[in-house]
Amino acid sequence: MPPKAKITKEMVINAGFDIVRKEGQENLNVRRIAAELGCSTQPIMYHYKTVDELKADIYAAADGFHTEYIMKPDKKADNPMLSIGLNYIRFAHDEKFLFRFLFQSDKLQSANFRDLLEGEEKDFLLQPLSQQTGLTQEQARTAFEALFICAHGLASLLANNSMEYDEEHCARLLTGTFMGIVGAIMKGEEI
Repeated sequence: MPPKAKITKEMVINAGFDIVRKEGQENLNVRRIAAELGCSTQPIMYHYKTVDELKADIYAAADGFHTEYIMKPDKKADNPMLSIGLNYIRFAHDEKFLFRFLFQSDKLQSANFRDLLEGEEKDFLLQPLSQQTGLTQEQARTAFEALFICAHGLASLLANNSMEYDEEHCARLLTGTFMGIVGAIMKGEEI
């Protein structure tokens, strides 16, 4: 009899990620992962003390996939912020289950909206935005917030099948939001 294949932690995470991606988080459980891997639940729980630890690793894998997806430059957008916004919206359309898992579940690790906007990872976006537009760092943060709210709203509608995907329309909405907020800031209007 041949030896049983060793189930690695990476295999468990990948199987869980695939389940969330194809079937949604409501189908993510240890038995379902075991079925995906063709094993019992024992090898899965060997790597994890709790199901919450397992789901946290799957969330991290989904978050990494999302970050890589949205950071790919969009050749159609001449503004990096708009490119990222369009990729974010496209992600919600193309990866509905992952978007819901990341941003519309109790797995979202950020405590609130402000934490999402204030994280260190956003600073690398604000510098080029500030240089491109002539805005201060704080003004760039305000412009980013408006653009993020618009992109997230569109993405949420798409991920929940409440809107038909029209990339050109989304691009116009993001551009209008961006130009409007930058124009208002440049005029010294209170935002």
